[in-house]
Amino acid sequence: MTIHSILKMGDPRLLRQAEPVAEFDTETLHGLVYDLIDTMRAANGAGLAAPQIGVGLQVVVFGSNERNPRYPDRPLVPHTVLLNPVITPLTDAIEEDWEGCLSVPGLRGRVPRYQRIRYSGFDPYGDSIAREVEGFHARVVQHECDHLIGMLYPMRMRDLRLLGYTDVLFPGLPAEDDD
Repeated sequence: MTIHSILKMGDPRLLRQAEPVAEFDTETLHGLVYDLIDTMRAANGAGLAAPQIGVGLQVVVFGSNERNPRYPDRPLVPHTVLLNPVITPLTDAIEEDWEGCLSVPGLRGRVPRYQRIRYSGFDPYGDSIAREVEGFHARVVQHECDHLIGMLYPMRMRDLRLLGYTDVLFPGLPAEDDD
């Protein structure tokens, strides 16, 4: 479909609350999902939320069947399209780990996230999705869903001394994979 420009931190559209999807299985919705997937893949993203391309709907895509060059040592996350998501922590345990974001290019930060969550919502056809996940999968889902409430990962960080340029923090990663 179409590869969109990804909004960058500072754009006020990234700070807005997204609206729930009201109609499923429409041509417009399927077009948006294809555009999100194509844009995410073109940018080597682990996920992408509709607000990142300027669309104020509760739609996120994440995962792939292939290793992500931006996160080469992380486990695979199944390709998922999730609409109107709800996240429920399954434990009080929080883990800090490194995250990047296509809307915050060239930077990484240590972000606290719940270790185990349940997420639920719908696919583009209106069928229910419900999964219990942990680790990197849980981190990716929480990160993408934050975009739906106008939250970027630096806003979650507890210590901005743990925010830095990817090429300095991870010199082995190709710089072009994080821009």
